[in-house]
Amino acid sequence: MASQRLNIGAWPKLTRFLARLGADQRGNVAMMFGLSLPVLLMLVFGGIDINRVSTAKANLQDALDAATLAAARSPYTSDQTKELNAVGLTALKANLRATDGVSFNDSDISFTVDANQVVKGAAKIQVKTLVANIILPPYGKLLDDTLPVASSSDVQRSSKNIEVALVLDVTGSMNNGKIESLKSAANQLVDIVVQDVQTPYYTKMSLVPYSMGVNLGGYANNARGVPTATANVTNIAWSTGNIASISAVTKANPAVLTTTAAHGFVNGDRVAIWNASGMTQLNGVAFTVTNVNASARTFQLIGGNGAVIDSRNYSTFTGSASKPAYVAKCLRTDCKPKVTASNHGLLTRNGTVVFEGVQGMDYLNTRPLTVSEVNTNDFIVDVVGGQTYTRGGTTACGENGCAWRVFTSASGSLRALKNSDCVSERAGNQAYTDASPSSARLGFNYPADNLNNGLNPCLNAPLRPLSSDKPGLKSAINALTIGGSTAGHIGAAWGWYTVSPNFNSLWPSNGAGPYRDMNVLKSVILMTDGEFNTPYSNGVISSDAGTGSGSTPDHINQNAPNGSSTSQALKLCTAMKAQGITVYTVGFQVGTTGAAADLMKNCATSPDYAYLPTSSTDLSEAFKAIGRDITRLRITR
Repeated sequence: MASQRLNIGAWPKLTRFLARLGADQRGNVAMMFGLSLPVLLMLVFGGIDINRVSTAKANLQDALDAATLAAARSPYTSDQTKELNAVGLTALKANLRATDGVSFNDSDISFTVDANQVVKGAAKIQVKTLVANIILPPYGKLLDDTLPVASSSDVQRSSKNIEVALVLDVTGSMNNGKIESLKSAANQLVDIVVQDVQTPYYTKMSLVPYSMGVNLGGYANNARGVPTATANVTNIAWSTGNIASISAVTKANPAVLTTTAAHGFVNGDRVAIWNASGMTQLNGVAFTVTNVNASARTFQLIGGNGAVIDSRNYSTFTGSASKPAYVAKCLRTDCKPKVTASNHGLLTRNGTVVFEGVQGMDYLNTRPLTVSEVNTNDFIVDVVGGQTYTRGGTTACGENGCAWRVFTSASGSLRALKNSDCVSERAGNQAYTDASPSSARLGFNYPADNLNNGLNPCLNAPLRPLSSDKPGLKSAINALTIGGSTAGHIGAAWGWYTVSPNFNSLWPSNGAGPYRDMNVLKSVILMTDGEFNTPYSNGVISSDAGTGSGSTPDHINQNAPNGSSTSQALKLCTAMKAQGITVYTVGFQVGTTGAAADLMKNCATSPDYAYLPTSSTDLSEAFKAIGRDITRLRITR
């Protein structure tokens, strides 16, 4: 009972104490601050952590976008995940290097390629926090020392079909290691632009090597037309009677000729001599016989001026039994040969002709010759006869469009050059358009090759139309050889033509997409190491060609109807840019000023698209930059 009374008595006292305690405000602030301090610290430093995490997430997104873009630019496919990851991971580390308080495991980073050629990047990082390091238990134990941050990025490999024309200078000036540097840079460009997987979008490249023209190979006839056909020679006649061997010719006035056997000539006969050694002035001239002495087997000759030949100033005759000279009576007073070639097609009476493969009268072969007295099946060649026709041979007209071109050179000589698989520029109203070659033919090209002792032959490397065959493109690049002058305007034109839908009839299996299609990106890369210098007139390098375009005897005595190679190139560049084609130019070691540099700047889509590398390293970087720009990779999230 006492205990119960005590408890009952104490209760009112306790109640009053608690009431006073509750009403007493002294020390409340300190107590409340002490109780709320941990929470306040968590809010303050937690806000810092939130900001750190937000910043880290933004940095991660930027770094992952760049890394995924790098992975997408690589050539690796879905079957090469290891290589793809290596490229992406390297780029991610490089871009996150300056970000403090971030860590990650390589296993938390991945890059993959899906069926639609979208490269997907995923990454998770750990961001160091502040709260857990400051707040004492038990609050700090509520959070870990780091917070996870994840991000993803999708990069679609080119969302357009890509068509690129690579126009490469392989002229003689690309020596001293420059061609090797070009091959290396071009191969890198192929790797960047041409993808291994060609669906859902294709990436194709054409290869247009050029020097004095562009070699079209098997496409030449459909582009410039089929050369006028040659005709088979069945007979060449110019002499009658016996052919006599000459045993001696005196150096006298008049000269006396002696034959080894009876010659059968009479005064007034017209004769021609060939194979005269030493006294070569006698060869290839029509003479009149005089002062015949049949028993002595001698006679004298009257020249074209009507006077008896005085040989005192001639070289000494050196004919012998082993190497005799010959003389024969002519069928015609002019001693010109009559050629029989059924339906030869030489339609002009004062036209030109070139023979090949003639046996017996082989001195006629590959020479520039004029003709007269043209009939359906025969004609007269304007040259003095010599030797005896035995068999074979063909004859070709010598006009532009024929298998051979006979022309008067800029130095005044008559020249004959053979047609090639190279082409020259198109003349006329369609000179600066990409009109179909069936409606406007390209020019024939008659180069000064080694057959004619020239130094500017048709280049060996043929054009390759658009293709996704990377090994084939690289093989063609690696096989390039140098030589010849610089018809850069022809290279520029054919770069355009390979990405033009108007030329698809030339190569239907390698045709280009339509113009101004949202799904097709067209580019032409025009590369040179010097000034353009080689324009043409009627298939032959013109007389007003620039320095370095070959020798004057190989130039026709006509100016280029289209103007200089440089002016033509500028007009072509303007025309292709008007069709929506992006033009990149690369002037390798051309300097920053001068005609070549100006051409590169003016030909390009804008000055930003013109590159003027000065070294092999610069050339490689220029091609890489162009390749990256062409691919136009687009980030999608």
